[in-house]
Amino acid sequence: MAKLYFRYGTMDSAKTMNLLAVAHNYRQQGKRVALLKPKLDDRFGGSVIASRSGLNKPVDLLLEDDSELDPPFFAELDCVLVDEAQFLSPRVIEQLRVLTRTQNVPVICYGLRTDFRTQLFPGSKRLLELADSIEEVKVTCQYCNRKAVFNMRLVDGEPVGEGAQVQLGANESYAPACYHCYEERLPGLIAPTREPEGL
Repeated sequence: MAKLYFRYGTMDSAKTMNLLAVAHNYRQQGKRVALLKPKLDDRFGGSVIASRSGLNKPVDLLLEDDSELDPPFFAELDCVLVDEAQFLSPRVIEQLRVLTRTQNVPVICYGLRTDFRTQLFPGSKRLLELADSIEEVKVTCQYCNRKAVFNMRLVDGEPVGEGAQVQLGANESYAPACYHCYEERLPGLIAPTREPEGL
């Protein structure tokens, strides 16, 4: 049976470039691929999946929170690739999971794991719960050489810890950060671990 994959990474970890490379490789082999993304992601135009490197491809299907995935659309595909999967509703993630069984097609989702306050996005949470394979796309912290694990939101170049969970942006709005650099710039935003009572 085909699998559901979740490939997550911070901002600037080349997730979309990786997705487009996978699509290119499938198509070079004469295989059929569908590219999907959330409709709300219109940073580079609503009808394309675009990497900051300049690569882009047309979208085959735009997804909304209440989208119903039509099985005939996915018939005879060799792979389904989903960009910005953190913005999908849990219900859409569940439908993608079902496609791997009913259509026997692998579904590879790319996205962020957590928001700028280190909280899971609903779509990412459901992917972590349902995916057969979870892989990290790694990048170093913008401020040091450690591995980035958080997405720091910037306003006029300064880190912020408040605002709506979803705010579209690119390098001017977000920076990949390790735990040390995140905590140094936003002290106290991550709650300290509490010892269980009675120990």
